[in-house]
Amino acid sequence: MDFAFIITTVSTEKEGRMIANELVKNKLAACVNIVPKVYSVYEWDNAIQNETEVMLIIKTTKAREKDVYQTVQSLHSYDTPELITLPIENGSDTYLRWVENSVQEIGIE
Repeated sequence: MDFAFIITTVSTEKEGRMIANELVKNKLAACVNIVPKVYSVYEWDNAIQNETEVMLIIKTTKAREKDVYQTVQSLHSYDTPELITLPIENGSDTYLRWVENSVQEIGIE
């Protein structure tokens, strides 16, 4: 089985908790880390933006990546939310087994 981190940022911790709870409740993610304060500098609408955001690090399987993207996009307050997948190349057997057991396989729902 292939595992992945999906990273996104949100505007508030409340929004992050709401999205994280939805992903875990629906067995799309085993765990979501909420990093409460990141500083983001980016260009949007032809202007440099300096914002404080909240980062979510979503632990899931590659098979559920599209479902995670759809769920995050449906709940997210941004027009264009960041959604980046990073493959998990290696990890402890016990942790990866826990992720696998926590994330529901497609078709079992």
